[in-house]
Amino acid sequence: MPAPPEGEAAASRARAGTEPDAGPQDAVPQPPVAPGHGQPPIAAAQPPAPAAAQQQSALPLRQYQQWQQWQAHQHWEQQRQRKAAEPPAWRAGVRPAPPARIRTASLWAVLATGLLSALFLGAGLGLNLLVVAVPAALAAYFAAQAAGRRPRPWTLVWGLGGLALLAVPALRDAGWPTFLAVLSALALGSLALHGSRSWAGVLIGSVSIVGSLVPGVRWGWRGMRERANGSRDRWAPVLRTAAIAVGLLVVFGALFVSADAAFAELLGKLVPEASVGDGPWRFLLFLLGLVGALAAARTAAAPHQWDKATIRPGRARKRLEWALPLIVLNLLFAAFNGVQLAVLLRGYEAVMDQSRAEYARQGFWQLLWATLLTIVVIAFAKRWAPRGGARDHLLVRSVLGALCLLTLVVVASALSRMNMYVDAYGLTRLRVSVAAMELWLGVVLVLIMAAGVFGARWLPRAVAASAGAAVLAFGLASPDALVAERNVARYEKHRTIDVEYLQDLSADAVPALDALPEPLRSCALDAIRKGLDEDDPWYATSRGEQRALDLLKRRPIDERAAECRDLPSGDSGDGYR
Repeated sequence: MPAPPEGEAAASRARAGTEPDAGPQDAVPQPPVAPGHGQPPIAAAQPPAPAAAQQQSALPLRQYQQWQQWQAHQHWEQQRQRKAAEPPAWRAGVRPAPPARIRTASLWAVLATGLLSALFLGAGLGLNLLVVAVPAALAAYFAAQAAGRRPRPWTLVWGLGGLALLAVPALRDAGWPTFLAVLSALALGSLALHGSRSWAGVLIGSVSIVGSLVPGVRWGWRGMRERANGSRDRWAPVLRTAAIAVGLLVVFGALFVSADAAFAELLGKLVPEASVGDGPWRFLLFLLGLVGALAAARTAAAPHQWDKATIRPGRARKRLEWALPLIVLNLLFAAFNGVQLAVLLRGYEAVMDQSRAEYARQGFWQLLWATLLTIVVIAFAKRWAPRGGARDHLLVRSVLGALCLLTLVVVASALSRMNMYVDAYGLTRLRVSVAAMELWLGVVLVLIMAAGVFGARWLPRAVAASAGAAVLAFGLASPDALVAERNVARYEKHRTIDVEYLQDLSADAVPALDALPEPLRSCALDAIRKGLDEDDPWYATSRGEQRALDLLKRRPIDERAAECRDLPSGDSGDGYR
């Protein structure tokens, strides 16, 4: 057979991937090319003959390594994007299910909340908060009912407790108890909507309603749009009926007002005044009520399951490692309480060289911080406590129970010191507030001790309920009235009083200050009287303000005595007001 031409032989060798002198055993296979990535095929490796051939053979290896790095980078980028798109495991566990379409009853309740907010919330705080809260609670109730949720005992506790706290602005004029009551009412209302029972659920659920503000608006708008598209023929009669009713009320109401002065006066007291100049402010209040009610209804329809956000327990420590620091702390508390007992039994004057007021002032704040830090220590100690069996359980209960008992003695000592300080310098808002906080911390310690005996499953809700009850009791006790009564009694005993401080109290203090002799009475009450307004509407006037106005009408202030000249000045105690 004749030999092929030289050109055809070269082409054949090129197709076979071999050199002219290379046999079949010397052919080197090509490295794999990544499919679908647009990479050029890698040339065949050359035999390691000259140095130039070795340098050319290193080039495909570098390309292969670069391709591997690119593949690893692509894999990492896909993993990062997937993790960014998917929520964390704990968040996926607490995420609520998509809520059903908002009910018509909830929409009407939301609209009523917005209208009442625009009408009643512009003049101040009082009974109007309860007036606005009732339709918002109804909107949440209708939404929860549509979602198949039924009220449980703790839900009723949170809901009724929140409404009870809103009664504080209606009864008391002081701003600081009112602020605490409104804030606590919002927290309890959020707990009622979420139904939480664990520590994570109670702590996060009390503020989680804020996260439903924007989703609530979207949910309500989607429900309205779906109803408007599916039932246009039913909305027109409703709007016509509402317009006719409003027109009839305006026309005949105006006629009756002009016909009878008594009816005009009654209607003027009941119906809020509205003007064109108040339009932007009223519209803002309308939006505030609308968004708040939608957030409550949206939370009730699909709440976050914060109880599923479990907190991992700390690593259990060995008995000696865990118990030794706490036993040393118990011994320190016992030594301190022993000194307090010696002072109590032997008498203060026989033990100390300081005055009673100085002794009380220098110790109360330290004891308050000691109580707070002890509760923190108990929380961390419980997290890292040994969990080996019954003996470990008994050790934990014994050590922490002894610490709680000794801390209760510290609480009693702190309250005793505060009482001594008040006897020396009088009662102020700050002193009554921190004393109330110290008393509540004592209640928390008692609850912790009870949880060690009966189990701690109910402890988070019990602590939250005790906090709400403490704020409610604090507001109903009227702190400004307590401050005025204590200072008036101190004046009758020691003939010293700080009139300048009493002038800053609210209208709640007027009945107690009315017992002062002239000119102290008029001097103290004149500044409070200037802060009262007889023209405030009924829904923005508290019971304390109304009582003060009635009392000042029966016993007017002496204008000459109100100038506060040549009055005795008292000492409030180094600025601890």
